[in-house]
Amino acid sequence: MRIVVLDGYALNPGDLSWEGLERFGKVEVYDRTSADKIIERIGDAEIVITNKTPITEEILSKCNIKYIGVTATGYNVVDTEAAKRQNIVVTNVPAYSTASVAQMVFAHILEVCQQVALHNEAVKSGEWTKSADFCFWKQPLMELEGKVMGVIGYGRIGQTVGRIAQAFGMRILAFSPRKNVSLESETMQYASLEELYKRADIISLHCPLFDATKGIINKETIAKMKDGVIIINTSRGPLIVEEDLAEALNSGKVYAAGVDVVSEEPVKADNPLLGARNIFITPHIAWAPKESRERLMNVVSGNLEAFLKGAPINVVNR
Repeated sequence: MRIVVLDGYALNPGDLSWEGLERFGKVEVYDRTSADKIIERIGDAEIVITNKTPITEEILSKCNIKYIGVTATGYNVVDTEAAKRQNIVVTNVPAYSTASVAQMVFAHILEVCQQVALHNEAVKSGEWTKSADFCFWKQPLMELEGKVMGVIGYGRIGQTVGRIAQAFGMRILAFSPRKNVSLESETMQYASLEELYKRADIISLHCPLFDATKGIINKETIAKMKDGVIIINTSRGPLIVEEDLAEALNSGKVYAAGVDVVSEEPVKADNPLLGARNIFITPHIAWAPKESRERLMNVVSGNLEAFLKGAPINVVNR
């Protein structure tokens, strides 16, 4: 059996093994695949593995694909409805990066609060050596205890973020269409978006990207927030209207923001966030610790094995 991996580099730049897939057939791995090469590279392969390379209805109609494994949780790169009409199974990898994404949320929050990188550079450039005092700080520092954290989307990742925030002594306001009231406590309550915007000192986004959530952070919603709010996005870039966030950062309405995702990736040179004040941008790496990628690779192999045994799991187009 021929298995084609269309864009394997991000998942495995060389520090992991493809042997989990190699158990099932001949594996051809391409680091990246441009749009004009997709059909050619798939050829007669029945098994296709993709991350960000799009699989459209046209591609499906011109190939003999039986199974598409998406090496991510999000699967909007595949026309799942067209795949369903052609009896092509599409699977994804849920929940593999919960710990690493939550960790990145707090990497951004702590950078905003403690400014470690800024002060490290100041020390190495000689500012501490020349200081008249035993210490100095170049930006205001912030303590998390007692702050209110608003979490939009309280699924696996949102709940993990909430538990970490509570360990810092923060109170949680969570917005979710589905509520698990057993999670509520003195330090965690569900709230409406209106209440969350009004009360939260820090807002972290963990909702999926749907029409209803696209641009959920915009000029109007920012206006409802506290002055000096901090916004964190490790979910999907289009949840934020970037022009509006940049304007709010530059005006000081939003004190700071940390984002691991933007509306177009790689980030475009004219993205307004690049020129905004007090923003921290990482290149979509919250999912990328080796441990997280190993879990992802194992699930990808397990998904394919289950399909070949006739009992597919993690199917997104039933």
